[in-house]
Amino acid sequence: MKHSVLFLLTCVTTTFAGIVIASPDINVPEPAVSGLLSYVFYVPEYYLRIVGGLLSFAIAHPVVLAQGLSFSVSLLTILTAHEMGHYLACRYYGVDATLPFFIPAPPLFLAGTFGAFIKMKSPIPSRRALFDIGLAGPLAGFVILFPIALVGILTLQVGPSPAGGNAIIFNDPLLFRLFAKVMGQDLVDAVPNPYYMAAWIGLLVTSLNLMPVGQLDGGHGTFAAFGPRAHKLLGRLAFITMVAMALLGYLWHSSPSGFLYAILLGIMLRVKHPAPVDWEPLGRGRVIVAIITLIVFALSFVPFPITLT
Repeated sequence: MKHSVLFLLTCVTTTFAGIVIASPDINVPEPAVSGLLSYVFYVPEYYLRIVGGLLSFAIAHPVVLAQGLSFSVSLLTILTAHEMGHYLACRYYGVDATLPFFIPAPPLFLAGTFGAFIKMKSPIPSRRALFDIGLAGPLAGFVILFPIALVGILTLQVGPSPAGGNAIIFNDPLLFRLFAKVMGQDLVDAVPNPYYMAAWIGLLVTSLNLMPVGQLDGGHGTFAAFGPRAHKLLGRLAFITMVAMALLGYLWHSSPSGFLYAILLGIMLRVKHPAPVDWEPLGRGRVIVAIITLIVFALSFVPFPITLT
């Protein structure tokens, strides 16, 4: 029951996030300020006015609502594939795991969700199980993401550059750049559409999860492939690299978003990774999977995801 309720709530919040992406700037009158209480309630009242204005606009313009739904379906399909990859791998190895928990985010949050996760309730029996369970999620998500990204690039439309004020530029991962080059699309002046944004967020989530840190998916793969010592060293190296990129992103792109990832990796470094019971060899097939995973990471990773102008 909890899984269904959280999923339905996330459907609503991601649809609203898609509406935000598809809507033009809407003029919302600011609340009047005439006393102490009005100052206290200024932010929540203004927030509710913006949410209500966007919702009214979407209802009055079904095309915008349809784009919001397209974004929601695309993003949730990617996230569901990711989590079901973990879940089915757990079932294969007899690991007790929950169905995915989806985490809705408040309206106006970019993605409309804080992601999803499954909870494993029993130990991981072997090195191969740890490797497969860890990497099944991002690889399954990437397989589903691939055609959504292709549709997103194919349907891009060129729009006018922002005239004055602050604008957010979503810097393109390597996968988008390769698609655009093959299809002769212009990414510089393109206006992001729901499929583009769903795939962009999916790639960002994929690259973050594949970091070789703690109990992230990439941390599971690194632990299984190289052992606890290399897992610890690579995790620290990834954290230091992300801190440096966060500083450069702030200086070069006026974006503080990198610090959120650095903080997350710092927290994950402090989470102890459980060791599997059996340390049998991974085998040649899993070495090939590890190489494919590195390619997926390279196609997904963006050193500086956002530029503020």
